[in-house]
Amino acid sequence: MEFGPHRLMLRPRESRNLRLIAHDLEVTPAAAITWAHDVFSNTVATATLNEKSDTLVIDSRAELTLDVDQWPIFDIAASAAYYPFLLTDDEMTDLGALRLQGYLDSSGRLREWAQGFVAGSPTGTLALLKDISAGVAARITYEVREGEGTQSPEQTLNRNQGSCRDFAVLFVDAVRSLGFGARIVSGYLYDPDHDAVGSDGAGTTHAWAEVYVPGAGWITFDPTNRSVGGYNLIPVAVARDIRQTMPVSGSFVGDRDAFREMDVRVQVARCDPSTYGNVLTAQQSRHSGQR
Repeated sequence: MEFGPHRLMLRPRESRNLRLIAHDLEVTPAAAITWAHDVFSNTVATATLNEKSDTLVIDSRAELTLDVDQWPIFDIAASAAYYPFLLTDDEMTDLGALRLQGYLDSSGRLREWAQGFVAGSPTGTLALLKDISAGVAARITYEVREGEGTQSPEQTLNRNQGSCRDFAVLFVDAVRSLGFGARIVSGYLYDPDHDAVGSDGAGTTHAWAEVYVPGAGWITFDPTNRSVGGYNLIPVAVARDIRQTMPVSGSFVGDRDAFREMDVRVQVARCDPSTYGNVLTAQQSRHSGQR
């Protein structure tokens, strides 16, 4: 089997709250790897493989410190403390497409559903966003969905079932319908107590959302777990559309029945805190093979 270039988004996204100590990316068979940043400043690796093989293994290992309060206080600007509020001209321009719904809502069903959480005019901005996030989890039953792609918000509302990526997409389009700027985030869920929805062991891949609120900036919402702030979330990529956060994408040339399976394994563990503080290691391995 011959492999085409593979686009990899696996390196954790550094910020004031997340400091990357080390990251190692290994591809087997050996590949030439180049690095770049996309329009959202996500780190993107391109792996060019020159050898034929019946198996492709991508192993990403990161060591990082994550410093996020479990119960954060957000310094929302007084002008945005209550919804509806006005964005500045610069904010409206810069948020641009992040304020536009990603899916067709010609009947207005999604906006009507989101509007149902607006308690009054005005209503507390943070309380409104928390209510919508909790409302997603209250209405939609979580399911492990291995199939490709993401449900549209309308499909999720019709089925009343979805995976974490469906929860995130529904939440993002719901708040966008009310005029907020929002974006999709993909990365890892750290769950040492094994009690979070959507977790598989201490760590797993996960999708959630961020909403822009003046003063506080981007606020993290995980509608799958009704959480705010992201104390147990390790972001890798942010984007306008969830398709833009795909961790691994690429192609191969082979027989029509050459593809056998893909196996994704994520391990997240706490390291010795005496060296750096609250240190985590995250490892993601992806294996695909030929019959």
